Amino acid sequence: MSFLKFMSSPAGRIGRAAVGAGLLAWAIVAGGWVWVLGALGVVFIAAGALDFCPLALLFGKPMAGAKLRAL
Repeated sequence: MSFLKFMSSPAGRIGRAAVGAGLLAWAIVAGGWVWVLGALGVVFIAAGALDFCPLALLFGKPMAGAKLRAL
């Protein structure tokens, strides 16, 4: 649960966005099949910017960051 709390914190949101930006940049530079990682990067950026954590669903927790932090 502490991992999910971290991922819903401001530091976790910034981390997700940073990883997403890195994946997206790699996809743009490398081209080819790496575009798949670029698409994943866009999801990470959106998750950080819009404050949701898709991983929380795997643990049966709410996906919204505010609700996750309230637990």
